[in-house]
Amino acid sequence: MRIIVTGGAVIKDRDGRILMQKRSDYGHWGLPGGGMEAGESVEETMRREVYEETGLIVDDCELYAVYSGPRMQYRYPDGNEVVFVMFIFEAGADWEKKLAADGTTLLFRDCHHESLVLEFKHLSEVELEEIRTVQRPLFEDLKNGERKLLRT
Repeated sequence: MRIIVTGGAVIKDRDGRILMQKRSDYGHWGLPGGGMEAGESVEETMRREVYEETGLIVDDCELYAVYSGPRMQYRYPDGNEVVFVMFIFEAGADWEKKLAADGTTLLFRDCHHESLVLEFKHLSEVELEEIRTVQRPLFEDLKNGERKLLRT
């Protein structure tokens, strides 16, 4: 079983809504973020992934939580099993100039077509069944107000 280190970001708007990404590969919702490349720090990973998937430049960030352990095991459709170690940051970015007239949708087309939709959502609007399996523990914690740096 492989270990995959990822960096992701909780980016909020003025109303406290979280920027959500509907991914093209699985069709599930989650936070912008992705896998670490050789030589990167976890913060660099998060910043790069946020930029690639949303077009946003993170201007400030703080480590929010690290998720590891049994809840982070994942089986890909091809049968490969991995364990994620997920570093989640609270991040700020200048999103206002990229916001659509609906006040919810972020206008951006990434060159790798990873994002189908980028949208700010209130936690009350987030359905856990629509969240990518590996990120569900994070969203369960967010919905329940659970906050602790190390999460297993």
